[in-house]
Amino acid sequence: MCPHAHTPAPAPDSPRLPETIVHEERAQLDFSQSMSYGDYLHLDEVLNAQHPLSPAHDEMLFIVQHQTSELWMKLMLHELTAATRCVAAEQLPDAFKMLARVSRIMEQLVSAWTVLSTMTPPEYTAMRPYLASSSGFQSAQYRCIEFALGNKNPAMLKPHAHRADLLAQVEAAWRAPSLYDEALRLLARRGLPVPADHVERDWTLPYQASDEVQAAWLQVYRDPRQHWDLYQLGEKLTDIEDAFRLWRFRHVTTVERVIGFKRGTGGTGGVSYLRKMLDVVLFPEIWTLRTDL
Repeated sequence: MCPHAHTPAPAPDSPRLPETIVHEERAQLDFSQSMSYGDYLHLDEVLNAQHPLSPAHDEMLFIVQHQTSELWMKLMLHELTAATRCVAAEQLPDAFKMLARVSRIMEQLVSAWTVLSTMTPPEYTAMRPYLASSSGFQSAQYRCIEFALGNKNPAMLKPHAHRADLLAQVEAAWRAPSLYDEALRLLARRGLPVPADHVERDWTLPYQASDEVQAAWLQVYRDPRQHWDLYQLGEKLTDIEDAFRLWRFRHVTTVERVIGFKRGTGGTGGVSYLRKMLDVVLFPEIWTLRTDL
């Protein structure tokens, strides 16, 4: 028995609640005739979607981290797609709200790597054989995000060729103008000197930086009062790429921490491949113009 233990004093009688409150509480606690929290969120399906294949304790962390990341990416795609439409329609206040949300979602994805980094190399090694060739490299949603942000690469369609529905989704993002493409088209409609081959082009090709595009953005940044909404758009794009760079950096450092320089389960070079991705710049002129301001 604990040295300072003592017999508690008897609890006073619980106060009686007014009858109206009792009935109200009963109504709030009885969901037999209405939709509950779990019903609305389909929690039975969500919370029973984790099926570890190995006996390793840490596989649950690996599954939950990737599933929650996919849910955040679903929301990110929802916002990016709508924001791109709003930029095309010159509904910039709505686009700004959506793009700000995309940056906040990226912060959540960056934080997720911090949780996964608690998995040590022996813990990952215990479950890795059960992953076979499955890899985050094959995420259709991530690929759509890359394409929506302008990092187009037709080779990235191939990992989804085994699923016609996923291939159609990824290919649609590959063929569509990116968020940055629509931003440049908007600058051109406002009379800024964006070259014609950046206003209408083959949207499936990777974006090529242009001195003329940089000059157009420079006009915006040198006179933000005259071009206030375009200036805000440029900064929203900067926020997104800033957050995306952090996500990529945390990805590569977490992978190196857990598996070193082993090849990835999806057949990539692992850390070597991810490090190459650190050099990808999505909105190049918005970054390079800062040197000339």
